[in-house]
Amino acid sequence: MSSVLYYALPALGSYAALSIFFLRRPRLLHTPGVPAFCPRLGAHRGGSGERLENTMEAMENAMAQRSDLLELDCQLTRDGVVVVSHDENLSRQSGVNKDVGSLDFEELPLYKEELEVYFSPGHFAHGSDRHMVRLEDVFQRFPRMPMSVEVKEENEKLIHKIASLVRHFDRNEITIWASEKSSIMKKCKAANPEMPLSFTRCRVIRLLLLYYLGLLPFVPIPEKFLLCFLPTIINRTYFPFSCSGLNKLTAVVTKWLIMRKSLIQHLEQRGVQVVFWCLNEESDFEVAYSLGATGVMTDYPTALRRYLDNHRAAAPVS
Repeated sequence: MSSVLYYALPALGSYAALSIFFLRRPRLLHTPGVPAFCPRLGAHRGGSGERLENTMEAMENAMAQRSDLLELDCQLTRDGVVVVSHDENLSRQSGVNKDVGSLDFEELPLYKEELEVYFSPGHFAHGSDRHMVRLEDVFQRFPRMPMSVEVKEENEKLIHKIASLVRHFDRNEITIWASEKSSIMKKCKAANPEMPLSFTRCRVIRLLLLYYLGLLPFVPIPEKFLLCFLPTIINRTYFPFSCSGLNKLTAVVTKWLIMRKSLIQHLEQRGVQVVFWCLNEESDFEVAYSLGATGVMTDYPTALRRYLDNHRAAAPVS
């Protein structure tokens, strides 16, 4: 046993030192690509805290606050129109217990006059625009605005229509494929491999395993974006589970696992931009940027713009 330790301990020590060395200097092994855009300020559902979510009015408001990224979810109507909608079922958004896929585009109901802001429980958004919009109209209205398009269900027709629209409007480099499911992301990548990928849930778990095993510096990373929740919002503005005790445990564990400055800096140096969601309070903005994140996804683009402008003004002149 002692002879095994005699060789094993120096080997493990050398491996750990090598791993740390390349973790801090990843460009010695990998050449990062130049990002097409830098998403410092992302508008969640188009900025759903200030106007009704995913409406053209919300997106116009986000643009007025100089947002760098619009976060959208897409569904497919019965007549094959890609619409911007977080939910497939319209009950929460419109009070109509029907699925988007069961209606033609012209039959879609208006949004309710007010909607609760999901990541700010007890707060409600209002707006004069209550119409659901086509993804095509959004691309036409904001031709060079970067967007993250999330696909929630394994609908190949929807995926191929999104991919086709992105090509048609020449948006390959500024439209991100987003999905929590690896099976969906595989189909998205096949439909349009030129669009940048974000990490799925399984890929995030794999990323963390590689990081803690010391293997991350030696493994290629095809994704260009890590769109990740900030663990400190769990059990405060984000409630992934119905049990408060489980939420508290999840908050503690994920905070320990994810909020690692060395991990985020390594990803950034390898060309992976880290964006934390969905942050609506200045204290959370501060935490995200202090960790080295590229940007923040928020329901309140006006608040985040004020924070960014104030901190730019307060920054020392070099």
